[in-house]
This record gives sequence, C-alpha cells and structure tokens, in this order.
Amino acid sequence: MTAISGLIRVMEKAARKAGQRLRRDFGEIEHLQVSRKGPADFVSKADQQAERTLWDELRAARPDWGFLFEEAGEIEGQPGKPRFIIDPLDGTSNFLHGIPHFAISIAVQEPKLDGSGWGEVTAGLVYQPITDESYWAEKSRGAWLQDKRLRVSGRRHLDESLIATGIPFMGRGNIAEWTKIYLALGPQVAGIRRFGVASLDLAWVASGRFEGFWESGLHSWDTAAGCLLVREAGGFVSDFKGRSQAICDTEVLAGNDALHSRLHKILAGALKAG
Repeated sequence: MTAISGLIRVMEKAARKAGQRLRRDFGEIEHLQVSRKGPADFVSKADQQAERTLWDELRAARPDWGFLFEEAGEIEGQPGKPRFIIDPLDGTSNFLHGIPHFAISIAVQEPKLDGSGWGEVTAGLVYQPITDESYWAEKSRGAWLQDKRLRVSGRRHLDESLIATGIPFMGRGNIAEWTKIYLALGPQVAGIRRFGVASLDLAWVASGRFEGFWESGLHSWDTAAGCLLVREAGGFVSDFKGRSQAICDTEVLAGNDALHSRLHKILAGALKAG
C-alpha cells in the first residue's frame, strides 16, 4: 500500500466528522416523513451543517486555500493556492427518502501557472457515510478504497457490462438526449443502473463495480473527485465529444480502459443520428 499523504488524511478526517453527523441525521429521517415540509427543511439543515463541518476542518488545516461549495459558492483563498471543491451531501433526494445511498465529495484543484483560472485536479475523496467506505486518489499515486488499490473492471464485452447513468427529472437534464443514448446503448449491455449519486457512480467505475457511466447537466462538485478516481484507477473520462478535461461535468462519459472508446462511439452515433 502507498503511504497516505497528509492532505488525504486531512480530507478524510473532515469527511468522517461530517459523515458522523449525517448518519445521525439520517436516522431521524423516518420520523419526519409525515409532512412534506418537515423532511425537506431537515435535509437542508443537515446539508448546511455538513458543509460547515467540512469548512471548519479543512480551513483549520489549510487556512490559505480557497473553496468551491455547492451551497455556499466560491470562497477565494490566497493567490496561487489550490482550492477545495466540495459537495457535502451528494444524493440529497436519497437522503430525504430514507435511502441509505449518499456521499460526501471533496476534491483539490490547482490554479493554472499563468494565473488564468483553474487547472488539474490533484486529489479527490468520496466518502460514503452509511457503509464507511472512503474512496480516494491522488494524481500519479493511484486510486484506493481505504488501503486497497483500485482498478477499473477488466470486462471487455458490452454484453457483460453494467453501465450507470443519471436520468433527467423535473426539468433538469436533457430527456431527449438521454433517451437517444439509452435506446442505442441499452440493448447492448447487461444492465443500466440509476442510483442517484454521481460521485459514487464514478467511484464504482473506479472500483470495477460498473464498467461505465454517463450523465449530463452535472456540476464540478458532483464529479471533480470521481473523475480523478476513474483516471487513477486506469479508466478514462471525457465529455460526449470524447474530449478529456480536468473536470467533466456538463457532459460526463466514464469507462474502463477497454470500453470507453466503444461507449463513446455508441453515444456519439446516437446523438448524431438524432
């Protein structure tokens, strides 16, 4: 096993502390299902409290770094310093409905050397509080689940492969685009899964549970850590045109090393045909 860096230890400590509170709050959800307003308000507070815990822990350890939060937005750090990209509760709808599948996602993004914006992601962690699973990666140091090295699935045939996705809902996402991809891909694979947590979908591609994943309309806090996990586990991540970016979010196609190009060909063909 590779030695865990001080940065990953800081990120994991923060995630575990926030995760403890989320587990406790999750245990209260079933008592709040009697009213629509009650659970929604409760989850909002749980989300905010988790975000505050992550801020407190990470700020104490790296006081000059910046932050990009799902809820609080961007908080600038010292010039030339990295920033944390954080989703304190990925899978809010699952949490709200008492479904034990949600995660905390933390990534580190470096500034570009020329000062023109943000560049590569060099560290990422996806923590699943209910199962106490900590997926982490650092650039050029591999991807890991706790102390176990991760590799993408070795399956090389689509008819043996499970593919994850996110389905558009309530005006979010492009249902026509998604339908074209599903109709082209669905008949060729062993199954398609929609679990509602993009960060974990990508972590599960990295760990070999899924062979691929696609979704559009996401944000950097949904995917920054997961993109690094897949790449450091030997897989590929691109947009729907096949372009690799530091963070793929508005369009994400991830796959193992054997199938990514085939998935891209199917996806691109489906969209072109439309």
